[in-house]
Amino acid sequence: MRRFLLFLLLLTVLAYPRLHRRYDRLRQAQAARTAVQQLAPRLYDGDLIFQTSQSAQSRAIQLATHSAYSHCGILFRKNGEWRVFEAVQPVSETSLAAWVARGQGGRFVVKRLRDAQTVLTPPVLRKLRAAGEQYRGRSYDLYFGWSDERIYCSELLWKMYQQATGRKIGQLQHLRDFDLSHPAVQAKLRERYGRRLPLNELVISPVRMLESPELVTVR
Repeated sequence: MRRFLLFLLLLTVLAYPRLHRRYDRLRQAQAARTAVQQLAPRLYDGDLIFQTSQSAQSRAIQLATHSAYSHCGILFRKNGEWRVFEAVQPVSETSLAAWVARGQGGRFVVKRLRDAQTVLTPPVLRKLRAAGEQYRGRSYDLYFGWSDERIYCSELLWKMYQQATGRKIGQLQHLRDFDLSHPAVQAKLRERYGRRLPLNELVISPVRMLESPELVTVR
């Protein structure tokens, strides 16, 4: 009997971390669904959404840009459901609830073009969607280059809005403008570029879009 009890205890100890992670995922998914249900009536096509990614490079982005926000996407309603179009691997879309649950702590911010009601007319929204569709399926750009061959999250959104509306949402910078001093940032740079850093490469960061005066906060 004692051996059986010890065996049950061992199984509980081994299984607990897995059960705890599963519980956390279920809890985050439910919280995300609730947040989306409350927010959905206030959303517009073309809204931008920002979160803290849990990807391997997220911490380096946060340190280099001095911002918690390391990932972003654009919202469109499709068949009655809010979807996030984003540059991941590859450029694709996902449900808003799944997107929110994927971020750190389920936290997110939604931004909108300040004059969206007059600018984002149905024809312009069609252009905005078309601007994004040309990138669908393209690989995520781990090197943050400005070419269209590969593309990263904020670059996708910046180019979509510039092509569809002529608006430049967020100030473009060069890689040299970021804070590259932290060891975690330097390690990620060495991993990606080796010794040849493209310091003059144009970059648009999530936080520069988030803080753009072209946008207002929805949530």
